[in-house]
Amino acid sequence: MAYPIAESLEMAVPALTVWEMVTDLPRMGEWSPENQGGRWAKGATGPAPGAVFAGHNKSGLRRWSTRVEVTECQPGKAFEIGVTFMRLPVAHWRYDFEDLPGGAGCKVTESWQDDRSPWQAVVGRVMGDHSAKHARTEMATTLANLAKATSAN
Repeated sequence: MAYPIAESLEMAVPALTVWEMVTDLPRMGEWSPENQGGRWAKGATGPAPGAVFAGHNKSGLRRWSTRVEVTECQPGKAFEIGVTFMRLPVAHWRYDFEDLPGGAGCKVTESWQDDRSPWQAVVGRVMGDHSAKHARTEMATTLANLAKATSAN
């Protein structure tokens, strides 16, 4: 179930193919304009419910790290993460995958929910734009980059 702030794109590959790309979080920097990848942490070696990931991000000259926890992980169907910064909730990002009829590819929906409190949102402006409009732009870019990467293979 996608969050209200969402973008979708159809891709000419099976849902599981894109799911495997999205859940390879160390590689996310190849597609996301803001996320730079990172590493699995606390003994995690890949996507699974409860797995923890140390993420690295950048926007312009700004750089920051986040803690990510996988909250849903259904191969070829859904992948969701909860993001925190200094133990404070920041956001949930979700990907839903749907195979199209007749093997024509899949539809991928990326969605976002801002989990910050009002005071966190005000303080967070120092780190840049984290509005719904910005999230939509980031999601559209990420999905376009994923589609381009799937067509290159």
